[in-house]
Amino acid sequence: MNQTKKTKPTRAALLVIDVQRGLFERATPMYRPEEVLGNINILVDRAHRAGVPVIYVQHANENTLVKDSVRWQLHPAIQPLEEERILHKRHPNAFEETPLDQELRARGVQQLVITGMLTHGCVRATCIGAHQLGYQVVLVEDGHTNFSPRALWLIRHWNRSLAKSGIVTVKATREIEFQ
Repeated sequence: MNQTKKTKPTRAALLVIDVQRGLFERATPMYRPEEVLGNINILVDRAHRAGVPVIYVQHANENTLVKDSVRWQLHPAIQPLEEERILHKRHPNAFEETPLDQELRARGVQQLVITGMLTHGCVRATCIGAHQLGYQVVLVEDGHTNFSPRALWLIRHWNRSLAKSGIVTVKATREIEFQ
């Protein structure tokens, strides 16, 4: 007799990293910004329908993303609900010197779906940080971007490199369904 083993669903959270106005106002334009913003909002809507927490991360530095400045604000296409968490950070890894890990563990989160900016900076660093803390990490293949002249190469490189090293599973927006 063939019995299927039922597994307990993994509690997920969606992490939206640094989608801030100032990053869209650089001399080198963001790569495919409308597509990435659209994909992020698709994921946010899916997370809301599934009751999955959405956490927004907002970076601050002394130069381009000065806390409380217009450039530091989230992009107008990103509209967190009043009850959703916006986490402020000063390091590329969203876990470094923030309460993110404690908040996720308090909610029973085991899997993080990561999207946002910048591919080779805060997205990469947060994926590595989450993996080091034992989270299952899903990097949204078409849900992160950057403003480098080699933007597409960087996206493809980090999707492959992080997946090959076992740090993330890479999935396209269309493949991600929250349970």
